[in-house]
Amino acid sequence: MDILFVAHLLNGLLMIAMPVGLAIFLTRRWKLGGRIWWIGTATFILSQIGHIPFNQVVSKLLNQTGMVAWSPTAQLIFNALFLGLSAGVFEEGARYLILRYWLKDARSWRKGVLFGAGHGGAEAIILGVLVFYTFLQLATIRNADLPRLFPPNQLAAAQQQVHAYWSTTWYAAMLGALERFFTIPCQIAMAVMVMQAFTRRNIGWLFAAIGYHTLLDAVAVFGIRYISPIGLEGVLGLFAILSVVIIFLLRQPEPHEENLPGAPETFTPPLVPLEETPENLEKTRYQ
Repeated sequence: MDILFVAHLLNGLLMIAMPVGLAIFLTRRWKLGGRIWWIGTATFILSQIGHIPFNQVVSKLLNQTGMVAWSPTAQLIFNALFLGLSAGVFEEGARYLILRYWLKDARSWRKGVLFGAGHGGAEAIILGVLVFYTFLQLATIRNADLPRLFPPNQLAAAQQQVHAYWSTTWYAAMLGALERFFTIPCQIAMAVMVMQAFTRRNIGWLFAAIGYHTLLDAVAVFGIRYISPIGLEGVLGLFAILSVVIIFLLRQPEPHEENLPGAPETFTPPLVPLEETPENLEKTRYQ
């Protein structure tokens, strides 16, 4: 078992283990239970049900209207802005709707952090499962006789994929896990920003989260074209640091449970002054 094999293995496992470990840590530390985290994971999945088909439809329509004739630079600029904006609208819009109509009792900083950890965690786990499945496939055929496994028209592509996968450096093989490590804080920051639309009663925070999401994804799309993979992870690392700063700048005191929406009202009977009679004074002598 060589170091590259271990690196590919750890890459997929860490992408799954990091968000799960974070969920366990936050729920136990804050004693909030797992409900909010699971709703956060559902929010990401629901957002993609609309997001992915929308991107496909728009891409098809643009190709039919002559986008293929655009210059490579124009296509890249459009793709970066469009993909970033669509991700921001669908994901942050989904967060807002879930908080508005489902998680009505989540109106605190801690719950916003846990909600975002679930959203970013779902993304990391899904990608991690795909990465781990790819690892299992390519580990199985690493030393196999490929001409016996693939038809002639697929053999060259299979050989190229196997060679590229097993000839990379060990640190490049773990960039996926590093990317998720940097992306989860960004997802948490955007969830906390959307939460401000409710805690501060200002819808502008939703648009701020959409703008931040657009910028993050647009820079990533540009980076794939012009920056090395390691350099791109450095850029994402800067976004992660900025996101952590945003998270703690938006930290607010936790509200008391009785002040949360939907909390049962308590009744305190009015105090009635007692008349200072000899009989009442005798009753209170030993109290």
